[in-house]
Amino acid sequence: MRAVRQNAHSLQGEEKYPVSGKIICGETSVQLFAAITLEGGTPKARAAMAVTIKNPLEPVRGNTRCAEETKAFPLNPSHRGPLNEYDDRVEAGRLRDDEHQRGIVQVLQDLHDMLIDYHAPKVVHPSIESLRPQSRSFFGSMFRRKQPKRSTTQIPANLPKGLYLYGDVGSGKTMLMDMFYDTLPHNITSKTRIHFHNFMQDIHRRLHVLKMEHGNDLDAITFVAADIAEKGSVLCFDEFQCTDVADAMILRSLLESLMSHGVVLVTTSNRHPDDLYKNGIQRESFIPCINLLKHRLRVINLDSPTDYRKIPRPPSGVYHFPLDRAAKSHADRWFSFLGDPEKDPPHKAHHSIWGRDIEVPLASGKAAMFKFDELIGRPTGAADYLELMRSYDAFIVTDVPGMSYRERDLARRFITFVDAVYESRAKLVLTTAVPLPQLFLSPSEIEDALEGGRQTGSVKQAQDHEDVNDVMRSLMDDLGMNMKMLKNSSIFTGDEERFAFARAQSRLSEMGTQDWVERGMGLEEKGGIAEKESWQRVRSRWREDSL
Repeated sequence: MRAVRQNAHSLQGEEKYPVSGKIICGETSVQLFAAITLEGGTPKARAAMAVTIKNPLEPVRGNTRCAEETKAFPLNPSHRGPLNEYDDRVEAGRLRDDEHQRGIVQVLQDLHDMLIDYHAPKVVHPSIESLRPQSRSFFGSMFRRKQPKRSTTQIPANLPKGLYLYGDVGSGKTMLMDMFYDTLPHNITSKTRIHFHNFMQDIHRRLHVLKMEHGNDLDAITFVAADIAEKGSVLCFDEFQCTDVADAMILRSLLESLMSHGVVLVTTSNRHPDDLYKNGIQRESFIPCINLLKHRLRVINLDSPTDYRKIPRPPSGVYHFPLDRAAKSHADRWFSFLGDPEKDPPHKAHHSIWGRDIEVPLASGKAAMFKFDELIGRPTGAADYLELMRSYDAFIVTDVPGMSYRERDLARRFITFVDAVYESRAKLVLTTAVPLPQLFLSPSEIEDALEGGRQTGSVKQAQDHEDVNDVMRSLMDDLGMNMKMLKNSSIFTGDEERFAFARAQSRLSEMGTQDWVERGMGLEEKGGIAEKESWQRVRSRWREDSL
């Protein structure tokens, strides 16, 4: 390591950037690994470090634990982002300019830009005493000191949404992660990158040590998560996977605890979150972790499908939360993809229904884009939506708010629009202020419904789920809710509204699936142009039936 320090210092040259950092070593059951935290430095010094330490995540064999040391490692000295790095590599001939890959790099750039203004909250480390279970004994409650309030896992509202990059071998996962990690803005003073398998080995070792010392009833995951959060506000995993039941049982709590401390997660994987831990033991207990990944990270597909279109498909799903800097680029990319900007540049359009004029703020080809207020915020109804369905195959609706009981009129109108999109087999892209399960229920309403369910004993029952699909069921299970509980809740005014809410959530979930989104796109593996023409015939029959 002495040679490492000398190399970095000798390469600073005329750019007088401070170079500092540290190696944080942790011991697994069979080997040591190092996760690197960097501060300051120059691109030239970084290049030298890449030569000196070819792979900082490579396991270090040995029988003793490394002490924490301060070493010379460089950081991005400016706000130079992944897109700048990508352009430089294309210009130098190291990469071929690929529109699909450029779209993915733009996603990395979006997160980079959000991190420029992000300052993680100070980690509040829980005490061991606060993580012990509270005594249920009558005499214990009389004579034992009052237990400190246990720490919560509420995720900060300003936490930037992390990334989940998945794709087959050779899809460029490592290169993209390198590009993102090496160009993190300089205000991110601590960052960690590690192979996920090594990370989980260290987690289990830490949990074992704590439980041996303090007993099995201790909430050790919360304590360990605070330890990790203190080491870095950005945590990058290579090769996220879950093949072990021991990992499956703790991952949801661990990741949620890390996020509650303001840690931004970025990970690569070979699988979509829905395919993690498939056929594993007690997989139903792992579903909440899958939902957490899908709701709190942007899931990005790195594989480029063979498509007849010139504009590549956006790598992210059709729904984006929250309304951050990436929301606009998300909507714009999908609008360009679903529309036809070359032959039909974006423009205003007007349609007439029963003597009334319906204005479409942006139209291109068979795609229409609205802000929520422009479509739902004015007096529109089923007839208006049906007319739009006859004219367009895809709809991009931005700035969708959460709709509590105070906005029931907006919610009813939006549900009518969702029904029209679903029944016409059109495509729907949304940017929302709240996660999908909270579109029609605020957190306080969900808590009220949960409390009512606890009192009646209807929480966490598997009954009355027949009218929703697997995706919706998993979302509701994650909230501790079921259909009987929702239908009996006082937050709805009647059975019809309760059913409409459940149906809209179920339909939104289905329209967000890969199968729905890819239908009619002409992908080669689904039949190419023939599949596209078949889908268009289905749409044509619907138009005829709706007249």
